[in-house]
Amino acid sequence: MIRKIKFTDCREVWKICTEEMGYECERDLIEARVRELDESREAVFVAETDSRIAGFVHVEKYKVLYIEDMANILGLAVSKDYQCRGFGKELLQAAEQWARDNAISVIRLNSGMKRTAAHKFYRAMDFLDEKDQKRFIKRL
Repeated sequence: MIRKIKFTDCREVWKICTEEMGYECERDLIEARVRELDESREAVFVAETDSRIAGFVHVEKYKVLYIEDMANILGLAVSKDYQCRGFGKELLQAAEQWARDNAISVIRLNSGMKRTAAHKFYRAMDFLDEKDQKRFIKRL
C-alpha cells in the first residue's frame, strides 16, 4: 500500500535513510522534517507492507527561472529486504501522480554516480539521462 507518511513512520524511514542510503542523520531530524512538511509544496509517500515501511519517496515542487515547473524527487529508497518487488516503481508512480495533481508535467531526480543499479531502475522507469554533473557544497 502506498500512502502519505505518518509521524509513526519516522523510525523506519530513519533506518532506511541510514542503512540503505548511507546518510548519517539523527532520528530527531527525520521527525522534525515530517512535522514541518509543507503540503502546499511537497509530499512524502511510503510503501507499507506486512505492517512495515518498505520504502519512501520525497517529492517537491521545483521552480527555477529558466524552465517550466518540475517535480523534484528529493529522496527515493527501498529497504534491501523489499527491493525488486515493485515498491520503487509504485513510489515513483505516487510521486508522478502527485506532480500531475499539482499541474506539473516534468519530473526530475539526481542520483549519485556510483549508484549504477539505481540508474538502471530509473531508465527502466522511462527517465532519461540528461547530464553528468558535480555537486558543490559549502558549510556556513
